[in-house]
Amino acid sequence: MNELLVDVKNISAGYEGKIVLRDASLSVYEQDFIGIIGPNGGGKTTFVKVILGLIKPVSGSVQFARKELKMRIGYMPQTNSIDRKFPILVSEVIASGVGRERNISKMQKQERICEIIEEMGIEAIRNAPIGELSGGQLQRTLLARALVNKPELLILDEPDSYIDKRFELHFYELLQKINRKTAIILISHDIGMVISTVKNIAYINETLQYHSGSDIDNRWLEEHFKYPFDRIGQDDILQGY
Repeated sequence: MNELLVDVKNISAGYEGKIVLRDASLSVYEQDFIGIIGPNGGGKTTFVKVILGLIKPVSGSVQFARKELKMRIGYMPQTNSIDRKFPILVSEVIASGVGRERNISKMQKQERICEIIEEMGIEAIRNAPIGELSGGQLQRTLLARALVNKPELLILDEPDSYIDKRFELHFYELLQKINRKTAIILISHDIGMVISTVKNIAYINETLQYHSGSDIDNRWLEEHFKYPFDRIGQDDILQGY
């Protein structure tokens, strides 16, 4: 049986006194692949920020299987948090993901950076400024940064918001390969891709509803999104949010 990595228990969180996430619980296991869906402003990003320790919950707790696991989480943020005018190279972005808490030499650090650059297929742009990257190149760079520390849990916040469509299928195939060794939490608006890729689903809209397995029927989706899925497309549904 896979080990329990992170146990989120009854967390409530918000900003400036306003609660946006209420009494949410979720257990994440080794090699888990959880897709988180829900409307904008429903609390999806707040939920993962609590796990990352970026936001302190009003109530509830986040428990890790081991103390060091908290430092072994890879995080790929939303694109709007990236300043593409900042003068930094691809290799420097990736290097910033090597945690200071790890007792590794400068040579070991460089070896790991070279290794992940090769794995992501971005050798040709390793010395390029991030402002010159395409959407797919930026995505691979940020994914490399999230993976360079060999995390046990990888969290991706709306990666499809800046995905290069030519790279989209390869990206999700890459995630499935990563998932053989690493648990993944994926926040996405692309319901169809989430359902076809992940193992379990969580719907967040202030509260969290968990669905074991990805075999979700239209009735479950309609119940949570309040739209008839057999009448309009998923893109139309999400434009309402």
